[in-house]
Amino acid sequence: MEHSNMDLKTTVDSNVVQPIKTPRPTRDDDLHRVRQIQLGSISAYESLYRDYVGQVYRLCLRLTGEKSLAEDATQEVFIQLWQKIGNFEGQSQFSTWLHRVTSNIAISYLRKQKGWLKRIFNIDDTDVHKQHAPRSVEEIPLEKYIQKLPERARLVFVLHALEGYRHEEVADLLNIAIGTSKAQFHRAKKMLEEWMSHEG
Repeated sequence: MEHSNMDLKTTVDSNVVQPIKTPRPTRDDDLHRVRQIQLGSISAYESLYRDYVGQVYRLCLRLTGEKSLAEDATQEVFIQLWQKIGNFEGQSQFSTWLHRVTSNIAISYLRKQKGWLKRIFNIDDTDVHKQHAPRSVEEIPLEKYIQKLPERARLVFVLHALEGYRHEEVADLLNIAIGTSKAQFHRAKKMLEEWMSHEG
């Protein structure tokens, strides 16, 4: 497909995290648009973007824990989507394929950030314990608690508990042992339960 990455990035930058409420696309809708994108259709790409940018951003935010990183990762997802769309063969639902691509890109993007490796392997991170727990769910929703988790525990919790990946898949995505994935999940769960118990 003949189209510059700069043009695509401009499209993404101007619309990121501003999803338009439209009827949920059907599998046939997605397949049709994907075929059009594979033939070089920018309008089909923009239509797909409008339908999925909110979903992609929410997953990126859960994985990164920071709005600025999530916005940058979302942009990267849609830039790479244009480049990788030719790999989609229609054997699974597009939303499932996009979910996997988003997870991979968001995690890869995190690894490129300064200090990521130091943060993700700092098992003894105690900063989060020093923060005061919120008093009610209404004041700060669960997403805020999740973002307070240490990096690796958050990644494992989001991928396993919220996004449905098996521990074997989480371990493969994060390049960690399966046992480590399970341990980090239980660590995250314990921390969340402790914070929730302090409400009221």
